[in-house]
Amino acid sequence: MKNNKNLLMMLSCSAALFAACNGNPKTTDSTVKDSASTTTQHVPDSANFEADLQGQKVKLFTLKNTSGATVAITNYGGRLVSLLVPDKDGKATDVILGYDSVKSYQKRGEPYFGAIIGRYGNRIAKGKFTLDGKAYQLDINDGVNTLHGGFNGFYGKVFSAKQLSASQLELTYVSKDGEGGYPGNLTATVVYTLGDDNSLKIEYKATTDKTTVVNLTNHAYFNLNGAGSPTITDNVLQINADAFLPVDTTLIPTGKLQPVKGTPFDFTVSKTIGKDIGTADEQLKNGKGYDHNFVLNKHDLTTPIATVKSTVTGITLEVFTEEPGLQFYSGNFLTGATKDGKGGKAYPYRSAFCLETQHFPDAPNQAAFASTVLKPGQTYHTVTIYKFSK
Repeated sequence: MKNNKNLLMMLSCSAALFAACNGNPKTTDSTVKDSASTTTQHVPDSANFEADLQGQKVKLFTLKNTSGATVAITNYGGRLVSLLVPDKDGKATDVILGYDSVKSYQKRGEPYFGAIIGRYGNRIAKGKFTLDGKAYQLDINDGVNTLHGGFNGFYGKVFSAKQLSASQLELTYVSKDGEGGYPGNLTATVVYTLGDDNSLKIEYKATTDKTTVVNLTNHAYFNLNGAGSPTITDNVLQINADAFLPVDTTLIPTGKLQPVKGTPFDFTVSKTIGKDIGTADEQLKNGKGYDHNFVLNKHDLTTPIATVKSTVTGITLEVFTEEPGLQFYSGNFLTGATKDGKGGKAYPYRSAFCLETQHFPDAPNQAAFASTVLKPGQTYHTVTIYKFSK
């Protein structure tokens, strides 16, 4: 019996080492079959989110439903901090990455965990665009481009918050004319609603007093094995898209729509995220993995445009949206260098994925893409739903 126990311990250590080595970007198939869900299953202490920033109170708000799900949201950046849903055994499992205090969300280089992204989600080439004959220059915060609104993006702003019910939170932010280089005073409202069917509905609205561009999304980092688990390459993904947008080396779309068939970007049939991620492919090289916008097939809010499953926890995520595009990001820039995630967890390379519903990157500069222009008198309105089941 003692020898058997030693053998089991050796096998367990070997498995752990294999999972740790899975972060090597040179691997051809990053799928890990023995990934275990995290043991950290709690909402962070709300006291760690109490602060006075930008002349407003920062707090942590909790939404609950009758089906065992809990969502924690801070009005700093409108961020999803925790999202606990039941797994196949009924155990509450936190499926998004985040931090235990508001201070951690303020650190330099923080990867937008759970944040509302605005005014413009994704990239704008060289931070430039023209509206009504006038040229605008935005913050350059991503190489030669603007990413996620620049240095003054919504991810670092304090939203006015109103908890409408035990399962609904309304957040509002007024972005002043010229903030980040964008024209117009833009009033943005985001309502989070936790349904009893374990769906998280995100409803975005915005109005402006001057013609501007807007493209709002949420930057949740998911791991259906549990936040803090070492990989998402074993999560099984399907995307209802026959084409994607190839990008240049700075991750700006080339303007072409490329069919996914015959490429590593074909998720029309379910496969593990890691199946083709190590393929020798120019686009995977440019993105250091998947970091591309998928051109969604015809859909509405009754049709899931993406489905992800974990064979570890049995949790399934379905994504519904009114948006034309979906940015799929495979966590290529996560490093796990620090253990400051929730519960002291490290978040290593490819330990989370993002499914950001949005209009296309760089649309203000590419006439063939659906317009992101918002004019006075118009209302920007879009809905995305993340629904969990087991």
